[in-house]
Amino acid sequence: MDQNELKRAVARAAIDHLTSGALVGVGSGSTVNLFIEELGRVRDRVAGAVSSSEASSQRLRAQGIEVLDLNEVLASGREIPVYVDGADEINPALQMIKGGGAALTREKIVAAACRRFVCIVDESKCVDVLGRYPLPVEVIPMARELVAARLRALGGQPKVRDGVVTDNGQLILDVAGLRIADAASMEAEINQWPGVVTVGLFARKGADVALVATPGGVEQRLPAGA
Repeated sequence: MDQNELKRAVARAAIDHLTSGALVGVGSGSTVNLFIEELGRVRDRVAGAVSSSEASSQRLRAQGIEVLDLNEVLASGREIPVYVDGADEINPALQMIKGGGAALTREKIVAAACRRFVCIVDESKCVDVLGRYPLPVEVIPMARELVAARLRALGGQPKVRDGVVTDNGQLILDVAGLRIADAASMEAEINQWPGVVTVGLFARKGADVALVATPGGVEQRLPAGA
């Protein structure tokens, strides 16, 4: 199976994790795009979606799925049982690096609003230690160099992602050269720096289950030690 076939397989497998008749949280990225296509085939099984990016919202609407505003959903007391999203890297504890599509802040918000995070990846995204993939950090433009200096002090090599402005109107610093042994501590540290909108570490609250596409089929993995 090539990588696209693996992504399609895991996108299809995620459908079985939906709660029938309920809302679903939807992330962004190439694997999620395939999940949205699969969701369109069973659109009657969901009451609508809350989306983490403008691009995903457009794709959902094109599949005939209503996209709801998160604030209105929460204010009305409705629940979102499941959030489905991909990852750029995921470790055995199901902690992730996300943000390759520049939607990390909204992804983290929607994930926090949902009861269960189902991460869909192919096996190339699985690592023992996070950091091979450059770590995205969303920053307010004024704070770009302040945050970059602090990232260099951690041993990283930050670079502004050329030509990218997030849905929130901010910049992305991609940080190479990190070996992130304690992802939860690094997430907490970077998130409290002035000018950081959020860091693309999903470690303090990782995925509840990972669906991993391999040539032998889709594997379901729980956090190590669970």
